[in-house]
Amino acid sequence: MQDHRRLGRELGLFDTDPLIGAGLPYWLPDGAAVRHTLEEYIRTVERRAGYQHVYSPVLGKRELYEISGHWAHYSDDMFPPMDLGGEQVVLRPSLCPHHAVIYRSRSHSYRELPLRMAELGGMYRSELSGVLGGLTRVRSIQLNDAHIFCTLDQVAEEAHAALEMIRRAYEALGITPTRYRLSLPGPGGKYVAAPEKWQRSTALLIHVLESSGLPYEAAEGEAAFYGPKIDVQVTDGAGRESTLSTVQVDFHQPEQFDLHYIGADGAKHRPVMVHRSIIGSVERAVAHLIEQHQGAFPAWLAPTQLVILPISDAEIPNAASLARRCVGLGLRARIEGPDRGSLGARIRDARLVPYQAVIGAREAADGRVALRLRDGRRLDPRPVDDVLVRIGALVGAHSTELWGDDT
Repeated sequence: MQDHRRLGRELGLFDTDPLIGAGLPYWLPDGAAVRHTLEEYIRTVERRAGYQHVYSPVLGKRELYEISGHWAHYSDDMFPPMDLGGEQVVLRPSLCPHHAVIYRSRSHSYRELPLRMAELGGMYRSELSGVLGGLTRVRSIQLNDAHIFCTLDQVAEEAHAALEMIRRAYEALGITPTRYRLSLPGPGGKYVAAPEKWQRSTALLIHVLESSGLPYEAAEGEAAFYGPKIDVQVTDGAGRESTLSTVQVDFHQPEQFDLHYIGADGAKHRPVMVHRSIIGSVERAVAHLIEQHQGAFPAWLAPTQLVILPISDAEIPNAASLARRCVGLGLRARIEGPDRGSLGARIRDARLVPYQAVIGAREAADGRVALRLRDGRRLDPRPVDDVLVRIGALVGAHSTELWGDDT
């Protein structure tokens, strides 16, 4: 199994340059297509689950992170503050303080809760150069993050729902989790000193795991500084384990930012903040997907979903017409013409593309294509409309199936 760092470069998905800097990869067109598709999938899933999307700045005043606790407990992993007009601003290491401020900017009733706030946002961590590598450890991170502001009675249900969203996303992406980890605090001053809050949040997460029927392992020293987590662990081809998705219960930041809602009794009450990330950082998710599939992504995620192979120059107009129809249907297609080599060579070059549509003189005359599937199956020539409807349905359903049994 090839490492994603090598394979990602060979496939033209991403690269790095010393002038940009270590831990700051850039995305090439095919990698950008994978990333965009993944981001749109997550936004759609979240929207259907009742999340409201926001945008927030990647900078914040140092005071923001002093209030949240990041400055006291996490500053070693943050970039140094920048002096700006007599103030100090910092590249954010997390999105949660911004979301707490957004929540605080409006009054809220208990009738609005749970309020689910999501963002695919940038954050920055001052990782040491020795731990940087490919897409898995980077300094500029695009995080699939969300924060649910809810009552205490709603916490378990929201955490359950987040775990179910993670399960469905992994199914669509073809990811198998290695294990579920209950990440707890360890010794030392890294963690907020609030024993009662830790006990309450830990008990809630244990209840969620056990009522979900998920086996888990507890690990000390892996919690966030403000609260425990359920971490969904995955393993790469070299046997290295990392966290991809997470669900957290936080009593700390609602208190720090003095968050509240108006209850049925007309009084102010403190919400609980549930942090959750379905795929974690886009960078780490794509790194894992590259290794998991060795570049043969599920059809809905593949940078090129259909490659069109005209046998001779005479079929190029038919190939161009098919390509235009694909684009109109939202499918990613490209033409590999006879100038790119023999048909056999072009088929081999496109071995990672889910669908290969061969067009010869007979297919061109009949409005058909001879479809080859990435798994080696060859389908008899079929009408173009039938092929596009079938592919479009599988892609739209985020299926990991290439075609099904109807071959």
